[in-house]
Amino acid sequence: MNETLTILQQNLGQALWETFEMVFISGLIGVIFGTIIGLALYYFASPLFSPRPVVNTVVGFIINAIRSFPFLILMVVLIPFAKWVAGDPYTPMGGAVSLTVAAVPFFARLAEGAFAEIDQGVIEAARSTGASFWLIFQEVLFPEALPALIRGIVLTIISLIGYSAMVGTIGAGGIGNLAIQFGYNRYETGVLISVIIILVIIVQVIQWIGDRLAAHFTRA
Repeated sequence: MNETLTILQQNLGQALWETFEMVFISGLIGVIFGTIIGLALYYFASPLFSPRPVVNTVVGFIINAIRSFPFLILMVVLIPFAKWVAGDPYTPMGGAVSLTVAAVPFFARLAEGAFAEIDQGVIEAARSTGASFWLIFQEVLFPEALPALIRGIVLTIISLIGYSAMVGTIGAGGIGNLAIQFGYNRYETGVLISVIIILVIIVQVIQWIGDRLAAHFTRA
């Protein structure tokens, strides 16, 4: 017990910060570019705007191809790329590269679904006024899709937290590295249990915040 407390006191703060760093960077980039790609997929698929089946098929194929990789395999495949981008793939920044590549297509599909669920009648009414696509996006698409986008962001963040634990298996830091290095390799079961409890609490808090935000922005 004393050994577990010592390990947690010396390493938990750094591990949590590294996990936050990886998830924040990859989540932010993933949401931004995922939203853009998701909007493009919706735009090129919707008959109300500018259908481009070929573009939609090609982009969709690339997204599906990346998503088909189990994250552990994707992470290993991306080690050379992470080394080129971050210098050292076995750091939180290197881990963030793999997480970002996983996050972008994951959120792109969620964003596409959020836009596709919008009532077409509302969009047709906006188009009938002669509004540009950018104005329709600002006044109709984004506000209507916002609750679903928030839920998608929450799902993405929670998934990235789980993926970040896998990043720890190659020594790139984070709470997963803490669990593997000390909990598993040193047979400190208390460290493993503590990590699990902390992750459950973090996920519950994020989900609670996301649900409240989504409910707040849901139009009656």
